[in-house]
This record gives sequence, C-alpha cells and structure tokens, in this order.
Amino acid sequence: MKKVKLIGAWIGAGTLLALAAGTASSASRDIYPDPAQARTDLAAALKTATATHKRVLVDFGGNWCGDCQVLDIYFHNEANRPILDANFVLVHVNIGHMDQNVDIAGEYKVPLEKGVPALAVLDEHGKLLFSQQTGQFEAMRRMESSAVTQFLVQWKPTKPGCSAVRLTC
Repeated sequence: MKKVKLIGAWIGAGTLLALAAGTASSASRDIYPDPAQARTDLAAALKTATATHKRVLVDFGGNWCGDCQVLDIYFHNEANRPILDANFVLVHVNIGHMDQNVDIAGEYKVPLEKGVPALAVLDEHGKLLFSQQTGQFEAMRRMESSAVTQFLVQWKPTKPGCSAVRLTC
C-alpha cells in the first residue's frame, strides 16, 4: 500500500514538473520579432492583405507576456487557425516592456496602458476598423479559445453572398 502511495506521489510530482516546464517554455517562445521590424512587417502585411483581400490583424505585445503567449496559442489552435489563415494577415508588434513601438500603437488608437495583448484590425488598404480600447484580452489566460473565435468571426471580411456568422464562408 505504501509503495502505491509513493508511486502516486512521484507521478503527481512529475506531472507538476511537466506543467511547470511547459509553462516556462511557452513563456520563452519568441512570438514577437525584434521591435525594429514593426514598420517593415506592417508594410509587408498590408501588401499581402491588398493582394489577397484579407484584413490585417495587429497584435501588440511582448514575449515576456503570458497572456500574449496564450492568445497566440488560441490563434493557432484547430478551431481558430482556419479562420485566421483565410481572413487575416497576422502581424506581431513587439512593444518591448511598454517602451517600444508605442508610437505605432498610438497611430492605431491602441491604449497600451490598458494592458497587452492588444489588437487592432485594419482593412486591406490600412484603414483602421477596430482598436482594442478596454484591455479585453489582457486576461487571456482566464479566457476560453471561443472568445478568440468570436472576435475573428466578428472582424473577418464579409464576402459577397456570405453571412457574417458562417465560419466557413
């Protein structure tokens, strides 16, 4: 009986270590490129969006930000990736530690002081359609992937003959 409890304790400890390692490695993923790339990346995204008739989704954040990491995981999960890939060109803008690319956030009316991740949506010509004003994604780790799905569906471009609520249109 003691042997079973000891094995259970080791399994529990191993699980906790694996979860901690997973959290640590996900926080060290480099999602956001060097801050100096932001304007170049935005220009390239707008060029691609114009050619493909997609919208540009601008994600302001930093590699240090756990909620930013979770948002990126949700963007690329099996429910959201098809919507993202079909309708958006995603650009990650590195804000450093709230001290880089603040001017770009200002241009898109994104108040970084409300928290990150923070999003803006541009049409294929660069016109601002949406800027996150209230920090609604700053607590991403406590939100469900479905909140990202709802956002993507709400802001994807509508195509002739399609309903705004159809996911596969």
